[in-house]
Amino acid sequence: MHLYAERRGSGESLLLIMGMAGHHRIWGEPFLAGLARHFEVLTFDQRGIGTSDRAPGQFSTADLADDAARVMDEAGWADAHVFGISLGGMVAQELVLNHRERVRRLTLGCTSPGVGSGERRDDSARGAPGIGPGPERMLAAMRSGREATVLRTGFEVNLSAGFAADPAHFAAYQEDALAARVPVPVVAMQFQAALQHNAVGRLPLLDVPALVIHGTADQMILPTEGERLAGLIPGARLELLEGAGHLFWREQPERVIELLT
Repeated sequence: MHLYAERRGSGESLLLIMGMAGHHRIWGEPFLAGLARHFEVLTFDQRGIGTSDRAPGQFSTADLADDAARVMDEAGWADAHVFGISLGGMVAQELVLNHRERVRRLTLGCTSPGVGSGERRDDSARGAPGIGPGPERMLAAMRSGREATVLRTGFEVNLSAGFAADPAHFAAYQEDALAARVPVPVVAMQFQAALQHNAVGRLPLLDVPALVIHGTADQMILPTEGERLAGLIPGARLELLEGAGHLFWREQPERVIELLT
């Protein structure tokens, strides 16, 4: 399976794993350029996104983690620092759990350990533990088929109200968001993979330097999930970014770069 990837910068290897409905441009040029001064950075588009091949049928976060390992193989990397956000953070969890030797340090952003065994599951955004109002709004916008609605809703639910109030920020987000195709059926499969993710019982067995970052104004995955996640990984550090939304690195790129370095 071909997965589109880009590499830039120099230094220690850093793999970035994007979240649901996202692609490599959503990281934003200010953040990527800043990281490239410290790391050799590898970004990629997950299966079915952009020009990456689309595998038939439903997939799991573990399947997507195997994809990430193959991207590292193609780059010639035996291991790397790994930063995954949202769905990509769930993929990063599976990557370190199933391919421990590939991960030097683990950073998980705006994500969740999933629903543990015996906990309530839901096949929709509404009522799912740790999920804010954003995913349901976003899925409704995508079902509308109106590009302008999808863009505006995606911007509003992924970023804090203060950041979203600046028209220049929306213009930059719109340019990045439209740079690659994101098919609605693929997003639906990503959403199902996220709902079925469960690393709760396995994360306490990890021995890896870990950092968990979460914005306190996240409307997609609630900050309590970041707290729960950090509590499950032995020795993990939790960093809450006051007032930041789901795409916190777009709001506070310098701070996130500082944390990663």
